[in-house]
Amino acid sequence: MSGAAPAVRDTQVTDQDFRAASRGWTSGVAVVTTRAGEEVFAKTVSSFSTLSLDPLLVTVAIGRHSPLVAAVRTSGRFGLSVLTDRQESVARRLATPGAGRALGGFTAVPTRTAATGAPLVESALAWFDCRLHADLPGGDHTILVGRVAAAARGTGAPLLYHDGQYRVLAPTSLKITGVGA
Repeated sequence: MSGAAPAVRDTQVTDQDFRAASRGWTSGVAVVTTRAGEEVFAKTVSSFSTLSLDPLLVTVAIGRHSPLVAAVRTSGRFGLSVLTDRQESVARRLATPGAGRALGGFTAVPTRTAATGAPLVESALAWFDCRLHADLPGGDHTILVGRVAAAARGTGAPLLYHDGQYRVLAPTSLKITGVGA
């Protein structure tokens, strides 16, 4: 007997099956931004993740045909802003096709800059200002790997995305006392 694992049979998974299963994953909501020349680009994402402490790296996946990907490649920088539960309108606006591109800046979404000059959403729960470290193919997406040049934590509670809807955490001030003897 060899100890090798039995072969796993491939199954057909439809796009619908994949999407239904993916809706069971709860994630935070972030906005990825960049500036290329006079144009500002932004997109709501739920595919953001920290990657490495040495060096400090983060990742985000963006549809490979998005103009934001080309703008990040051109500028060599991008920002990631983790949204608070009070920024659902920002998430909705920048998730709308075509709404995440503007000359000069966004009037409805206040931003600021840090080390690289990439726009960062004001009043975010946290932000990461990145230089483009790598961009990798990821099927119909491009995976942007950012080397963090600056980062900070704000205040508030996170905006979440689950089962196709924005959600918020229950208040943390609720405590159960007097249980047990």
